[in-house]
Amino acid sequence: MATLIVIVILLIDQTIKLWVKTHMALHESIHVTDWFYIAFIENNGMAYGMQLGSKLILSLFRVVAISALAYYVWLQVRKNARTGYVICLSMIVAGAIGNLIDCMFYGLIFEPSTNYDVAQMVTFGEGYAPFLMGKVVDMFYFPLIVTTYPEWSPVYAGEEFIFFSPVFNFADSAISVGVVVLLLFFRKEISDISFKRE
Repeated sequence: MATLIVIVILLIDQTIKLWVKTHMALHESIHVTDWFYIAFIENNGMAYGMQLGSKLILSLFRVVAISALAYYVWLQVRKNARTGYVICLSMIVAGAIGNLIDCMFYGLIFEPSTNYDVAQMVTFGEGYAPFLMGKVVDMFYFPLIVTTYPEWSPVYAGEEFIFFSPVFNFADSAISVGVVVLLLFFRKEISDISFKRE
């Protein structure tokens, strides 16, 4: 079951990313509703575009973290852990792998995306970045509330305020949902985390 969840999430994530990468120019957006846009951006960092030090170090850290978490999921499956717990862990693993795939291969197989042209695929290894240095494709943008700070505000007076401004991808969503559900319903399992075989 865990393997199937990972495969399904990866297929959905990569299908969306590849479509966006090969059909949209960088920073192009598609208006779906006033509170939902498909907005193509790329980032070098972690989920929701956060940055954390060197790109290479971040990518290598991802490889180590994913390997450790995948091993832990395997242990939980072997000991017949609760189904919901395994599902949440599998979602997190799948999301992390989805973003790692971008870093590993997109730089090798695509030319750079620009504000004017849609990126084209190139011969493997002739893309815009070396192995592990590719950029992560993001596209989901939900500006639920767009307004301005009041003029009397002590900070940002009159400036635009957007509630929920991050642009993210399906892999980020899988990670976030998995983490939130774990924290809400599987605190006991989290407190008992061990990488020892039983």
